Amino acid sequence: MNTPSAPVALSSTDSAEPATGGAAPALVVAFEAAYARELAQSSHGPTAQAVLNAASLACRELLATRWAATQAQDAKRGLKAPVRRVHYLSMEFLMGRALSNALAALGLTSALEAKLAATGQSLGEVLEREPDAALGNGGLGRLAACFLDSFAELGLPSFGYGLRYRYGTFAQVIQQGRQLEQPDDWTRDTPPWEMPRFDLRYKVGFGGRIHVDAAGVHHWEPAEEIEAQAYDFIVPAHHTERVATLRQWQATAAPIAFGAFCQGDYSRAARHQVLADAINWVLYPDDSTEEGRMLRLKQEAFLVSASLQDLVARHLREFGELQSLGRANAIHLNDTHPALAPAELMRLLMDEHGMAWAEAWKITSQAIAYTNHTLMPEALETWPVRMFEVLLPRHLDIIYRINHEFLQELRQRFPDDEGLASRVSLIDEGWGHGSERRVRMASLALVASHRVNGVAALHSELMVQTIFADYAKVWPERFHNVTNGVTPRRWLQQANPKLSALIDGAIGTAWRRDLAALSELTAHAKDPALGQAFLAVKRANKERLAERIRRDLGVMVSVDSLFDIQIKRIHEYKRQLLNLLHVISRYQAICDNPGADWVPRVVVIAGKAASAYQMAKSIVRLAHDVGRVINSDPRVGNKLKLVFLPNYSVTLAESIIPAADLSEQISTAGTEASGTGNMKFGMNGALTIGTWDGANIEMAEHMGPENMFVFGLRADAVAKIKSLGYDPRLYVEQNAQLKRVIDAISQGDFSHGDVERYRGLVDNLLERDPYLLMADFADYVATQAKVDALFRDRAGWAERALRNIAGMGWFSSDRTITEYVDRVWSLESLNH
Repeated sequence: MNTPSAPVALSSTDSAEPATGGAAPALVVAFEAAYARELAQSSHGPTAQAVLNAASLACRELLATRWAATQAQDAKRGLKAPVRRVHYLSMEFLMGRALSNALAALGLTSALEAKLAATGQSLGEVLEREPDAALGNGGLGRLAACFLDSFAELGLPSFGYGLRYRYGTFAQVIQQGRQLEQPDDWTRDTPPWEMPRFDLRYKVGFGGRIHVDAAGVHHWEPAEEIEAQAYDFIVPAHHTERVATLRQWQATAAPIAFGAFCQGDYSRAARHQVLADAINWVLYPDDSTEEGRMLRLKQEAFLVSASLQDLVARHLREFGELQSLGRANAIHLNDTHPALAPAELMRLLMDEHGMAWAEAWKITSQAIAYTNHTLMPEALETWPVRMFEVLLPRHLDIIYRINHEFLQELRQRFPDDEGLASRVSLIDEGWGHGSERRVRMASLALVASHRVNGVAALHSELMVQTIFADYAKVWPERFHNVTNGVTPRRWLQQANPKLSALIDGAIGTAWRRDLAALSELTAHAKDPALGQAFLAVKRANKERLAERIRRDLGVMVSVDSLFDIQIKRIHEYKRQLLNLLHVISRYQAICDNPGADWVPRVVVIAGKAASAYQMAKSIVRLAHDVGRVINSDPRVGNKLKLVFLPNYSVTLAESIIPAADLSEQISTAGTEASGTGNMKFGMNGALTIGTWDGANIEMAEHMGPENMFVFGLRADAVAKIKSLGYDPRLYVEQNAQLKRVIDAISQGDFSHGDVERYRGLVDNLLERDPYLLMADFADYVATQAKVDALFRDRAGWAERALRNIAGMGWFSSDRTITEYVDRVWSLESLNH
């Protein structure tokens, strides 16, 4: 089936008023009554916090009615429905704040503003009180959140499934330039958006033993059982009354051991409760310890088991049998974290419901699909077999049988390829590298899935050429590409209302429902009046960000400067360090000739380094050290500033992205799967400086490559230079500008003369440089000079920015989800 050119709504429960207008009068009356009732219960009167809680609960009450109607509608869809119910399993859902989204979806923003005006309060003050829901960390979680938004908007029968993390990943705190991690206690005030489902509880087992009865049925007797309690987070559509659901699981344990309590051994009495609670404490526990690795595996098993038990129970309620489960339900794995799903579904179908292996495997293969998000072999999860033996013995048995049957089939199909079986086996035997036996989770997902996709054209191409080449040989028809997208409702309409209004005035409002209509801006890109209006909007957004920088960091920046932004997880392959090398080079050049006509630039970096990732933490510290030197040098003034905004979040991104002039998307070609920040920046009128990598390529193709600042080696050149033997020192020795930068870091120019602080970082660049910063430096600096030249031409810059926006219509998550429906989640897709 061909993919529709524009997203098609799967359900048509249109609301009385579009999101761009006001709510229907009856809805406003219902909201005001619920708001007044909730606010009256505040012990401290109408404070900003009380208003936040009252408005949130009032919106939730209205949306709960829509949620019930959505669920009732989905329950009646029947086995012949063209689209299966989607169960999207992800360790992360980075939702951001919910109240502003709910108000916009319900058309109640003006109604609340009017209420607040009567008490002298502002909506902005109230919204600032809401913490971000700390249910994710990076792009994976932000993508999943965009998908939930599109599930609702397109009317897709669906559930998102995740864990209810109490402390998120961590709150990033900077002390003397160093990143420190603290618990992100976002649930302290009881999030009003959560809807506890006390009737939805499932037992999840760990450890224990297995015995087989006379009939050959396996019985797993876990040594430990934890109960999964459901909490729902509701996500509203903006143009219909549909509501999507993020179902989060909270681990609970049995009551205290009363005997131990009576003996005064309180630690032993509650030990099992602490172990259960730990499952929900933190996303991605530090895996540098054995305990941390065990907890990660328990988290993944807990998510998968609770979610699939919920799916099975719902299917039985609706249809009374399980034979149709795979044709009525899609189970989508967002990366390898939930890859235990095939083994758990097989266990449930066979052990709990008495199904034979062949029938259970057919259902599992129909239901499961897998999205890969990496090209790095080390990022594909594997777990020691011994951990499975301790925690998940029954699942290990099932994995062994899946592997046995898979390899038997493989040897029949490819009898002359002796090494193929060991390369694709679900078990890495550790031969040749002396390591322990490990379960390959991506292999489990690949073998069980009926469809496997990458998330950008280049990523999907490289995926089948490199890390999954052998599997693509076995099942070439199984692999395809679905390029990521982002929701324009949060990332353009809400984050940048001034720009949204400007677009409305230029081309009308059709783009709000179908982002492809942004292409109509192309015809207006040369309009000088529109260009001036765009620059005025951009300046207003820059003023807002400049005030935040002043408030949070005490650094004054000029809004006449080019705002050069890089915000993403701190990682070597994302090359924040290359950005810093250019900043240092620019600083040195300004010091050499401070009287020259420099284009002023404010470089903004934000992002978290994983707590155990020391190289990334060293990059964070270097950014602060370099910023401290540059920002205090009187020779530089407003010609150059470098700031690092701490504790990056969805809400912070909503302030940064609309203010960006330049978006840094500079990963080494062939390493970034897709990226979604690049799309958000493009929608908001930032020009991109980037490598030919991930979704940058498709963005360039849609807006025209001449409208993007492309630099650096291509993926094939990267592979070639590595195969020939890459020596980064040669690039340093041949480039005096680069050598000067490296020498400045080495000799302690930015570290108070401490030559040891960045020795490891510099040695890595000179000896290994695995992400080719030295090879790409010269072209990167030269391309930055082209950025400066265009920024001087304000009309030319505005035209280029408008062409960027016009080219972003294809990058809506609505289009992405429509493609998933067409190729993966529809009933017809099972026949391909």
